[in-house]
Amino acid sequence: DVVESQEHYKSRWRSIWIMYLTMFLSSVGFSIVIMSVWPYLQKIDPTADASFLGWIIASYSIGQMVASPLFGLWSNYRPRREPLVVSTAISVAANCLYAYVHVPHSHNKYYMLTARALVGFGAGNVAVVRSYIAGATSLTERTSAMANTSACQAVGFILGPVFQTCFTLIGEEGVTWKFLCLQLNMYTAPVLFGALLGVINIILIFAIFREHRVDDMGRQYKSINSDGEGSDVLDQNTEGSIDHVAVVALNVLFFVILFVFAVFETIATPLTMDMYSWTRKEAVFYNGIILSVIGIESVIVFMVVKTLSKKTGERAILHAGLLIVLVGFFILLPWGKKLPNIQWQEIKNSSIPRTAPSEMLAPFWSLPELQLPSNHTAEPVGCPVTQSWCLNTPMIYLAQYISSDVLIGLGYPVCNVMSYTLYSKVLGPKPQGVYMGWLTASGSGARILGPVFVSQIYTHLGPRWAFSLICGVVVVSLLLLEIVYKRLIAFSVRYGRMQE
Repeated sequence: DVVESQEHYKSRWRSIWIMYLTMFLSSVGFSIVIMSVWPYLQKIDPTADASFLGWIIASYSIGQMVASPLFGLWSNYRPRREPLVVSTAISVAANCLYAYVHVPHSHNKYYMLTARALVGFGAGNVAVVRSYIAGATSLTERTSAMANTSACQAVGFILGPVFQTCFTLIGEEGVTWKFLCLQLNMYTAPVLFGALLGVINIILIFAIFREHRVDDMGRQYKSINSDGEGSDVLDQNTEGSIDHVAVVALNVLFFVILFVFAVFETIATPLTMDMYSWTRKEAVFYNGIILSVIGIESVIVFMVVKTLSKKTGERAILHAGLLIVLVGFFILLPWGKKLPNIQWQEIKNSSIPRTAPSEMLAPFWSLPELQLPSNHTAEPVGCPVTQSWCLNTPMIYLAQYISSDVLIGLGYPVCNVMSYTLYSKVLGPKPQGVYMGWLTASGSGARILGPVFVSQIYTHLGPRWAFSLICGVVVVSLLLLEIVYKRLIAFSVRYGRMQE
């Protein structure tokens, strides 16, 4: 029997691909400024400290958590194009606001906080995206489609800092257009690029996206959002119940995975500026290069892990990924005796001894163009004396930092992919829209708490406490995985319809 016409099939999948793009752009909107928020914040508002940085980064996820149910409710009663376009337009406007936060004469940090919160609010369309994909795919397609959606989200988080690195070539001063009151520099160019991508996304939604709805077998029927998702009705009589212990455990594990990655991204710039006396520009540039390499590493991991999981199983790979993340943060603990250079506020920067990053990284690469000209007023560098731990906590050597980056860059994509894969298999033929919403909420919560946690602990207690606590969290998650290990099996295997 013909389930659907070829034309309908192509149109349906073109619309799904637009949803993949929307998910990708939402992630890029979060991560494209993650490396430059801290130096930009210091530049526009000297009153801001590292603890406020955590709130700025967390504001994105707070906005997303607030907006997701609102846009989801909207999409139940109106065509999904409406909340998709409105949410993307909010993100575009918020990115433009971010580019102008330097203009006000005071309270600049609060304007930045507002801009990032509104970008997150616009990213609340994740609920609409997942809802559409759940209703536009048959049961046999849905697990793969949800996994692809999550992969687009993960790739967006990884590639955002890569885009940021490219824009550092513009420099801190860049170009000023007085008639627009706009400074186009390494801090504002990324968000303006994000705004451009948002406009392109809106055009594609109008031009290509169409409402499609199919039943569990992939048969087309009319999309009436006010009826709710038809697949939710058709699957109510599916025999067997979902193992909710496994579902809750995977939500907790996913929370931990997103939590540690949010910590990793948030702390990179302040840590390197404190430990290696890097300037704002150097910290953004070097960390961007490191994250670019990690991004390439992660793409390779995404390809390898699919083949490897067929031989070892998803549970074993998830276990290995968590162990790798644990080792990565353990290496990051301060082990030596050498203290970091101190940034004495009453002494000019020229009297502070510092090792140039180009010397520290030689012979891997040399970037003489990053050196400040002789007539430039050098910015204060080193570990601020206001952070009392700087006076007695050993520095984290560059080799430690890079080794940790490589390990975390290996463990995170492994854990991310395996979490979604196991989650989909545990849910089986049941409707996955609501459950995937829970998983998304877990990730948003982690991205809220992670930056706030690490910025507060790091600022007041230092890296030794911050990374020790992270190691403890990962150890607890490994114990939880051991407890529920035998329950993390596919729905069909659990009820004896298939063999593992």
